[in-house]
Amino acid sequence: MREEENTRLTRTGPGTPAGEWMRRYWQPIALSEELAGARPLVAPKVMGQNLVLFRDEQGELGLVDRGCPHRGADLALGRLEDGGLRCCFHGWLFARDGSCLDTPAEPVDSPLKSRVQLGSYPVREINGIIWGYLGPGEPPQLPALDCFQAPADHAFAWKGLLECNWLQALEVGIDPAHASYLHRFFQDEDPADSYGKQFRAASQGTDLPMTKILREYGRPDIDATRTPYGIRLTARRTLDGTDTQGLPMDGSRTHVRITHQVFPHAFHIPLDTETAITQWHVPIDDNSSYWYALFTSVGGTVDQDEMRRQRVGAVTLPDYRPRFGRANGYGYDPAEQRTTTYTGLGTDINVHDQWAVEGQGSVQDRTREHLGRSDKAIVMYRRMLGEAISAVERGEDPPLVLPAEEAGRLHGPVALDGIGPTDGWLEHWTAVTDKQRADSSWAQPLGTDG
Repeated sequence: MREEENTRLTRTGPGTPAGEWMRRYWQPIALSEELAGARPLVAPKVMGQNLVLFRDEQGELGLVDRGCPHRGADLALGRLEDGGLRCCFHGWLFARDGSCLDTPAEPVDSPLKSRVQLGSYPVREINGIIWGYLGPGEPPQLPALDCFQAPADHAFAWKGLLECNWLQALEVGIDPAHASYLHRFFQDEDPADSYGKQFRAASQGTDLPMTKILREYGRPDIDATRTPYGIRLTARRTLDGTDTQGLPMDGSRTHVRITHQVFPHAFHIPLDTETAITQWHVPIDDNSSYWYALFTSVGGTVDQDEMRRQRVGAVTLPDYRPRFGRANGYGYDPAEQRTTTYTGLGTDINVHDQWAVEGQGSVQDRTREHLGRSDKAIVMYRRMLGEAISAVERGEDPPLVLPAEEAGRLHGPVALDGIGPTDGWLEHWTAVTDKQRADSSWAQPLGTDG
């Protein structure tokens, strides 16, 4: 990749090509739990823009620019009162739509407030994530994906900070080959203790631990196919070793892992037989980003308390910064690397991914890459990204900026991790998936677009 193309794909500030493209979509702004305290206000930075997100006294959300339009004071320290957000500098009061309600230092009959408008943005809340639209015109309709359609008790939301550019953070999630190495465990845990932990459960329909499969089959056959929602990735590992009882496997069964890139900047991966993770990668600025994950179950309800308990100890609040990072060597333990994990970085795979993407630098230098066949989804996504940016530059809508009817036909997608017959695996997993969704209390049939 040429340096100028790398810059074009990674810089997302106002007025940049990728920034103009990314602003055509809804963006995760914060977790709902961040507004759960006594003062429901946070000051996120998204794609280089400084914002204030708050709930007014009626419980309604507002998303506005951080600088007061009077003389630029910081509204992150504003007062939530009198039906809006009041600047502490001169008392100017703003509603959640950015209109100025009061300029108390001015004469009572002053028309000034009618001429003042604080920048404001559409905002909505879905299953624990608050979304904002920072682009021009009316915001697009969100597709009817499982993560947006699931009942609230079938979903759990979380986030984490990464000290690197958004694109390299996304690309680790559309790389099926890395799991056999970066997330390799030399010991298999009891699958009964795997709830909420990726790569720990047994593969669907078997007692064969996913950790064993990843460890022993490091050369998956990877396919990548464009879809209406992005890219479908299929990684197949034909089993010809031994099962958990030491009995030989003759190659008649294949482990299949299907994951997805969901345009514009998410990936969708399986957690267990019922639950999948949709994870978005949102720029704070060009050198840092947040990942937002929405865990969605098509089966039973999600144990949200347990999910949060497992994760909250790994970060510092309120910024969701990982406790392990560059400053403390990501918790590296050479003894562990010899006996327990491939990296020596503990058992939290988020730390593994964090090390991999932050180690590439704040913005990866893609001019130095040597890509292989296992990187086919990354190549495909970069081409899609470049095409979408060019479309916006031409004044056209990029992919997935759709009318409501078209967006409503995009269901799923279905991620899976299981073992089926080597011959006819696609038909086998189609039947398994169709039954799973038919048995669900809420999931829609996939249809042709899922």
